[in-house]
Amino acid sequence: MKELNEFIGSHLIYTYENGWEYEMYIKNENTIDYRIHSGMVGGRWVRDQKVNLVKIVDGVYKVSWTEPTGTDVSLNFMPNDKRMYGIIFFPKWVHEHPEITVCYQNDYIDVMEESRVKYETYPKHVVPEFADITFFKNEGINNEQVVAEAPYEGMTEDMRSGKLTFS
Repeated sequence: MKELNEFIGSHLIYTYENGWEYEMYIKNENTIDYRIHSGMVGGRWVRDQKVNLVKIVDGVYKVSWTEPTGTDVSLNFMPNDKRMYGIIFFPKWVHEHPEITVCYQNDYIDVMEESRVKYETYPKHVVPEFADITFFKNEGINNEQVVAEAPYEGMTEDMRSGKLTFS
């Protein structure tokens, strides 16, 4: 894989060195869907998150965005090496009240925006981590089936084993 158009449509599961497991679907050139399977905000899932997606060099892609929570995320994917490096900037309120964000975010945008005002934002809780990509499949562009339900216990294993598919 070398070009950006080859990366678009990618469905990945990756595990950070701190043990947190995330899943991302590169839906198109400016949108992702994702689920968080474990970690501080495990159980959270989001569809149609607008992102900035660029090719850094052959086979290295950066996905960056700001969430309605005020969390900033920047991830560098190296699928040929099955690695990722990311940095997440959690607002203070998300770090102190992660349970507020553990939902299908699209249905609770107003709650995320209210929480940004109600609780403190600074200092940010910064999480810089490497991750191993443990699943990679191109599911095509704009496949609405990929992230269409909440994460459940064992979901990532079901995807890796082929028990859960989206094509």
